[in-house]
Amino acid sequence: MQYINGAQLQEVLLAGAARLARMRREIDRLNVFPVPDGDTGTNMYLTFMGALQELGQISDESIGAVTGAVARGALLGARGNSGMILSQILQGFSAALAGKDRVGAADIAEAFEKGVEFAYRALSDPVEGTILTVARSAAEAARESAGRSPDLRRLGLQVYRRGAEILILTPELLPVLKQAGVVDAGGKGLLVILEGMLHVFRRFREEELLNAPLDFLTGSAQSTPRLEELGDIRFLYCTEFLVRGPDLKGDELRAGLRHLGDCLMVAGNGNMLKVHIHSNNPGRVLEEGLRHGTLHEVHINNMADQTAELKQPREPLALVAVVSGEGLAKIFESLGTDAVVSGQQTMNPSTEEILSAVERVPADRVFILPNNSNIILAAQQVQALSKKDVRVVPSRTVPQGLAAMLSFAPDADLEANISRMEAALGNVLTGEVTRAVRDAAMDGQEIAAGGWLGIAEGNLVTGGGLSEVTEKVIGALVAAGSLVTLYHGKDVSTAEAEEIVGGLQEVFPGAEFELYYGGQPLYHFIISVE
Repeated sequence: MQYINGAQLQEVLLAGAARLARMRREIDRLNVFPVPDGDTGTNMYLTFMGALQELGQISDESIGAVTGAVARGALLGARGNSGMILSQILQGFSAALAGKDRVGAADIAEAFEKGVEFAYRALSDPVEGTILTVARSAAEAARESAGRSPDLRRLGLQVYRRGAEILILTPELLPVLKQAGVVDAGGKGLLVILEGMLHVFRRFREEELLNAPLDFLTGSAQSTPRLEELGDIRFLYCTEFLVRGPDLKGDELRAGLRHLGDCLMVAGNGNMLKVHIHSNNPGRVLEEGLRHGTLHEVHINNMADQTAELKQPREPLALVAVVSGEGLAKIFESLGTDAVVSGQQTMNPSTEEILSAVERVPADRVFILPNNSNIILAAQQVQALSKKDVRVVPSRTVPQGLAAMLSFAPDADLEANISRMEAALGNVLTGEVTRAVRDAAMDGQEIAAGGWLGIAEGNLVTGGGLSEVTEKVIGALVAAGSLVTLYHGKDVSTAEAEEIVGGLQEVFPGAEFELYYGGQPLYHFIISVE
């Protein structure tokens, strides 16, 4: 295989991204430089995905067009040190391959070298023993292989093997890695991408590819960073942003920022620069950026908080709930929910958003409460995507989710909790009150757009104003001795809700009523009857 075109390159890039997606959590566990923020794999993955998403904006499938799109997407989507360096490697590839329809071994070797050049140039203080060293060694291997043979498959294997050999040596080059007992996370991330690419470049047997002694690459428990041994964070705030403007000078901006912190990176082209720096005064960093252009996509993170989160002991079980409304979110959190995902009827969360929450909580066993029948399937997909033991408690409504939460026992095991929580779903009835969005005829009832309607356990209730429909919904559900809890939405004031509940207490003297602010959109009342 002596040449590759733009369409083939896209396949190669997708294979690298797929491999990185599978390995990113393992790479996260290796991350100890420059601070133990534990997100190198995720940052590289999101950066790479931003690069690939830009491919959807082009119609030209030449090598130059593909690498140009990928470089733009990576720069805009770059996250963290590792993502910034990866974006610069891709910038170098784009510069080297611009205008080409297809490329051979010599072209790819030049692209590797240009990528390394861009990456080193973007850093104010390049450090060896990092992704930079792995990238430089890979570029050297590419040049040597291209000088001996035009075979791209051979080049890919040589680049991968040289990168693996150097990655093993990174702890000898960077003491903090040796102290933590890990290889460089960014370097491993790059190697993982190369491995994925190699699957397309060359048909190979697994044992042939991985025959080197790569014990450090396993991400085993022994290589988990010992965060307490890595010293204090010198600069507290990780600050990232884009600067846009005409004729921007990266060197001038870099010079203005250099004295404000460390891990400084300024990358980009004449009308857009991406900045990353660790500083104790993010305000002065932003002011310096404003001297050069307008600021966009500003992100400031306290790295001490990130480190503290990583040091938290892992819980045996955790709960993730999908909830819409600030009041309901606080209620779920007060009952012990570890993470809340925002989810509305008209904007259901993606599987990726739910997965992100699952991966974020400090536990290896996680329950998901969808609290909406439209979200159950998305939640169930997370079970296959996460390496954690994930169980979906199929709560179809918020009251069911709250009932499940109240039955959760932190000291009980997973199976016992599943049994308790699923049983609790049947102990509560749900009612909802909202406005019709269009004219309709259902269950023999005419419904006018904008009119009040209620749903009592799936059955339609109409007729009257807000208080009348609310009363009819409760009347369809309540029995003597019932506990009725109303959660009023953001479009109902507390005073109005209290007045309605006062009237309900007179109509249903045998029931007990409670009222809480839910803050949910669309539904003026969500009603639980037990």
